[in-house]
Amino acid sequence: MQRLERKTTRELMWPYVLRLLQERPMYAYEIRKEIQERYGWKPPLVTSYTVLYRLKKRGYVTVQLQRQRKRPSRKYYAITPKGRELMRQAREYFAKLNKKLF
Repeated sequence: MQRLERKTTRELMWPYVLRLLQERPMYAYEIRKEIQERYGWKPPLVTSYTVLYRLKKRGYVTVQLQRQRKRPSRKYYAITPKGRELMRQAREYFAKLNKKLF
């Protein structure tokens, strides 16, 4: 069971990220914190940034720098229409898989 949990969380992190970004733009630390609070597992730091980088590279998210008073700027990630379409396809896939397995 531990292997299944690892495969569907840490190794398949992008649906969690895009799901959160459907609600509002977030910065990386905030995304990690929300995943832990909502889904009950803590994403590894390096994996989080790797997933965000790949999502950006493939056009599923955009990044905007927001300046902060007396702090470094933050990168806020937002889902794109292409990312929303990917989530729609993922939702269909998981619904079909769930129906077949259970």
